[in-house]
Amino acid sequence: MQKIILSTHRHVHPFNEPARDLRVLNKPLWLIQRDVLTPYVESEIQVPPNAPLPNFSGPALVYRDNLYFDTEYIKIFLAEATQRAYPSRAACSENDLAFREHALPLSHSYEKAGEIYLLDLWYYPNGFDSNSQPLVIDLLPSEVGYYHVPTYMATESGDLTFQVPLRSIIAIDAWTHIFITDVVFGLFSRGARFEKHLNENPWFKLKVLANAMYEGKQVLESSGVVTIGRNCVIDPSAVIHGPTTIGDNVTIGPGAVVENCIIGDNVNIGQGCQVMLSVIGDGAFLPFRASLFMTTIMDNSMVAQNTCLQMCVIGRNTFIGAGSTFTDFNLIPTPLKALDGDGKILLDANRPVLGGCVGHNCRLGSGMIFFPARTIESDVVLVASPERRVVAKDICYEESDHHRFDFANLHHRLYPRPGEIEHETW
Repeated sequence: MQKIILSTHRHVHPFNEPARDLRVLNKPLWLIQRDVLTPYVESEIQVPPNAPLPNFSGPALVYRDNLYFDTEYIKIFLAEATQRAYPSRAACSENDLAFREHALPLSHSYEKAGEIYLLDLWYYPNGFDSNSQPLVIDLLPSEVGYYHVPTYMATESGDLTFQVPLRSIIAIDAWTHIFITDVVFGLFSRGARFEKHLNENPWFKLKVLANAMYEGKQVLESSGVVTIGRNCVIDPSAVIHGPTTIGDNVTIGPGAVVENCIIGDNVNIGQGCQVMLSVIGDGAFLPFRASLFMTTIMDNSMVAQNTCLQMCVIGRNTFIGAGSTFTDFNLIPTPLKALDGDGKILLDANRPVLGGCVGHNCRLGSGMIFFPARTIESDVVLVASPERRVVAKDICYEESDHHRFDFANLHHRLYPRPGEIEHETW
């Protein structure tokens, strides 16, 4: 079977980069797509934006390059699609709670057809055929609470909850979808599948327990749920709970706490840091007492000491100064709104709490406070000053503080918007 990849021309705000190049679960999206589909396909064709499908014969899988899907979804989709004698198009029911609550808000990639939404994923058994039929796949969501809070912060039950799927598919149209993919459809789904495997397979449960007993550790700290790469230096006083994946050449300092995370290669997590339900990209650096909760940090970024990020997405090659706080709760009980993928319209984020998003190649000063759901565009420099200590609105590149200095050319613009110059003169 061959795969045909439909390229999209849209860039995702505030990164100013196509979704396929953004990191999801510490991999570029295109690489995740390739890894998931490798067992099923032998060749691929890349189709430029707005170009027609090429002529092909035999079975083929066609998908948009901004679409995230995991192994569990593709497995059931192909199993059911190959049983049909006609082409199939992936679809989700509007009653599927995981899709409705998390994938649908701020998205423009789905086509509504009655009570279902059509996704940009097709299977053709014998060449192109315009008469594809919807194939609705249940994402198998379950409600999971992630911490107990007072009722004024959440629902009537007093809990904040996610609809966690066992199978995941979502179009990356806005920065919030990276948060959903990494945390809800990534880390939480991995934990749900692990728990399901434990409950259904007694031999697997015995293996995990035996590993823990042999190693003299609690179950959540044992090698059955914590995977550690090569050449890692982990202080004995650090606490690491799984399911957690740690890459190669990672350093974790004394007193650090890591719970249910994905840690990339060459990451340095300093003394007293707390990293929970987060994805840390390759080459990231967290000095002492940085705190991350449900946060994504892409490759080669740094979060300085005493900084707190909750439910945030941070781009690559970005620096966030010491003592800064990204808040996630609206003190006034109004719906949280976030910019769409084009960075032009504020839409309901469908989240009672939500942190902020910082693009690529940003430099943010120390001691700053960021309001919930605000975005900082790529290549922005924010200098902490009496005039700007609190960031209460979205910041675009033209509002960057480095324009005020004579040596502004020392900070190069690497991620212009579509249609603008590729790079400023160095």
